[in-house]
This record gives sequence, structure tokens and C-alpha cells, in this order.
Amino acid sequence: MDELEPQVPRLSLAALFLKFLGFGLLAFGGPVAQIAMIRRDLVERERWMSSARFNRLLAVMQALPGPEAHELCVHMGMTARGRLGGLLAGLGFMAPGFLLMLAAAWAYQRLVADSAAWAGPLLGMQIVVLALIVWAVRRIGRHVLEDRQLWLVAAFACAASLIGAPFWIPLVAGGLIYAFGGRPWIAAGLVVAAVVLAVVLRGDGAFSTPLIQPTGAPAESLDLFLAGLKGGLLTFGGAYTAIPYLRADTVGRGWVSDGAFLDGVAIAGVLPAPLVIFGTFVGYLAGGWAGALAVTAGMFLPAFAFSMILFERLEAVVDHPPLHRALAGVAAAVTGVIAATAVQLMWSTAQRAPSLWGAGLLFLVALIAALFAKGAGRRRSSSSRALWAAGCSSAEAKNRPQRAERMVQSAIWVLMSRVAVSKAATMAETRFSLAGWVTVKTRSTERPSSGRMAPSSRRSGVERSWALAVMTTSGVAPGAA
Repeated sequence: MDELEPQVPRLSLAALFLKFLGFGLLAFGGPVAQIAMIRRDLVERERWMSSARFNRLLAVMQALPGPEAHELCVHMGMTARGRLGGLLAGLGFMAPGFLLMLAAAWAYQRLVADSAAWAGPLLGMQIVVLALIVWAVRRIGRHVLEDRQLWLVAAFACAASLIGAPFWIPLVAGGLIYAFGGRPWIAAGLVVAAVVLAVVLRGDGAFSTPLIQPTGAPAESLDLFLAGLKGGLLTFGGAYTAIPYLRADTVGRGWVSDGAFLDGVAIAGVLPAPLVIFGTFVGYLAGGWAGALAVTAGMFLPAFAFSMILFERLEAVVDHPPLHRALAGVAAAVTGVIAATAVQLMWSTAQRAPSLWGAGLLFLVALIAALFAKGAGRRRSSSSRALWAAGCSSAEAKNRPQRAERMVQSAIWVLMSRVAVSKAATMAETRFSLAGWVTVKTRSTERPSSGRMAPSSRRSGVERSWALAVMTTSGVAPGAA
């Protein structure tokens, strides 16, 4: 028998806004921790909806571009007070991070950007952020690249991006090629067409031009809005997927330097907000207050629009099997584009590093520490702050190598001890997580009395995604966010 759907508590618009503003103030730790917080408070404690409906809702949000936690807040607000409630819930959730990022961007431009004393620490922090981007490519690829065809799509997208092909070619080609993977001749024709288009329409490659320097000319607000909108529409598989598109439209036009762009990503990682809030930072540096508002509006508009206007139809679309292969192909292509962007960022950072050996060592140490620290799930934010501190300390102490080495070693020991403690502390929680997994799988195989397959059985992948999120939030390595 289906779970009885509970009734949403009646709230005033002001109370609804304040509730989600509170979520925004506590939105540390990335999407998994944010989704777990929303589920705990609104589903388990206040019973806004059933667990099964929340699972289906989460699955639809995972198929949409944009930050899932923010989209969940918008839809939850809609269930309480309609579209106006959804708008207020989304604004409340993003407001703390937006205001904090505006303040950080203002302080960065006034106090940090042109200061020689900050050059070393900022370079160290940028190298550590590069390690986190490489880690993100590995994490996304591990879950997206499930067969040889998807690996080939990702490799093509990476190569096309490195030679300067327009961003839409690998995305469209990846979706179509994998969608027609069962028809070899059609797929082969699409591959040939994609390669020809990539070569004919390519621009400057990753290594063919000198390091781009910002021109200092302010960007137009409309151009920044469109740059943010492109990033918002193409944010599949996590906020890191917005990096290549926003970088191409800001760094590529000389509005912001690569170093400042990476600094924005680093600051966004420690704020209570979705990681895509780094767009606010980039917009402020490129166009001032108006630029920050323009990029933020463009970046978050798809999250509002899909949730408030199209959600009822999207749940049926996500259940359409042929679309699954096209979306999988697009996701694989995005993975390749992120990998190419990581290569481009490493190239530009290497040109600014005073010592390639020192920069390479710091990158390797940060990458190894990230691989260990990310297993701690909800401890992500604290671990990232420790990594960035290690990077800053190492770069600042160029003339004091022993002190820098001790700082980095201390940070690594702290990170490793945190991981060990978190693993031990979550041993007891593992049983709960596995029990939730078994419950989900059991429900997915139940049949109603009519003999037709229950709706939940058609969503085994959906429920598996939620079980993965629960296990990750509990500190259990998922994999095997």
C-alpha cells in the first residue's frame, strides 16, 4: 500500500522566507550535506512530504541543470505557498551566500588583488583549488563514464575543447552519438560530422596563445547575464561543470584573470551556499555590483524556472528511456570539457608559478589529501579549509622552506586524523545507512494488487541515487555527490 502523503504545514510568506533563510545560513558542506539537512528538517521532522515523494523529487532535480539543493528549496516552497512561495524559498536559501560572496569580492578587489604580499598565498590557494577540480573530474567521471562509448565521448569532448572548438559541439555530439549508439552507421556518421565541425570551427587552442591578462575594461551587464545563464543551463553533475563555461566567457574575454577566477572558486568552497555562487565573485570583478547581480541572476534563473514552471512535466520526461542515453552522453561530454578546463588552468597557473617543482609538489600533496578527505562526506568544508590553509602557508613561505614543509605536513596529519576519526565515528551509522538501502530496494520490488509494476519499481535508479546520498552523508564512502 502506498505511503499516505502528508499535508504541508500552513506558513505565512514571511515565515516561509525565514525558514529557508535559516537553511541558507547553515548550508555548509556541499550539496550532499545541504540535501540531508533539508530532508531531515522538512521530511523527517515536519513531514512536508513522504520519503518516497522526496526520493522522486530528488531524482528529477539530479537530471536538471543547476544546484540540486537550491532547486529542492524552490519546489518545497511551491508545495507550501505556490510559485510565490517557491520564489521566496529559493531567494532565502541563496541570500546568505550571495551577500557573503559580495562582501568577499569587494574586500578582495580593494585589499587583496593588487597586493604583492598576497601573491604567494593566493597562488598556493589556486594550486590547491586546481587539485580539487581534478578530484571533481575523477569523481564525476567515476559515476558518469559507465562504458567504453561514454569514455570515447568524454575523450572527444576533451580534445575538442583543447583545440578551441565551440562549447556546443561536444555537448550536442555527445548526446546524439550515445543516443544512437545502438545504430553503428548513424553513430559513425555523427562522429565524422562532429570531428569536421570541431576542426573547421575551432578557435585558439589551449596552448597556442600567451597567458590572457585582464584588459581592465568593465563588462556589459547583458554579456555577464548571458555568461551566467550559459553556466546555469549547463551545470550537469555538480557545480564544477559550470567552471569551463563561465571561465570561457569571462577569462577568455579578458575581463578576469585565471588566478582571480580560481580565487573565487576557493572562496565559494567555504561559504554557506552552492558552489556556483563563485559566479557572483567573477561578476563583481568583471562588472562591479551590476555585474555580480547579472551573473548571479543568469546562473540561478534555470534553477528557479525549471522548478517553478516545468516540474510537473519533467518527472514524466525523466522516466523516458531514450532520453536517458542522450543525457548520459551530454554528461560524459561535460566531464571531458571539465578535464580540458583543468588542463588549461594548470597550464596558465604553471606560467605564473615561480617554481614548477614547488607548485607540482603542492598540487600532488593537495590532490592526495583531497582523495582522503573527501571520503569524510559531510566534513568536506572543514577539510577543504585546511587544504587551502596549507596551500597559502606553503606559498607564503617561499624563502622559509622548512617552515612551509612543517605547515603542510601538519595540515596533512590533521586531515588524515579527521578522516580516521570520522570513519570510526560512522561505523555505527553504517548499519542505518545499509538498512535504508535495503528498505528502498525492497519497496522498489513491491507490486500492487492489480498486478502492474508499482511506480517506485520504475525508479530503481532514482532510489539508488538517494541511497547513495544517504550513505555519503553518513560518512560511508559511496563508491564506491
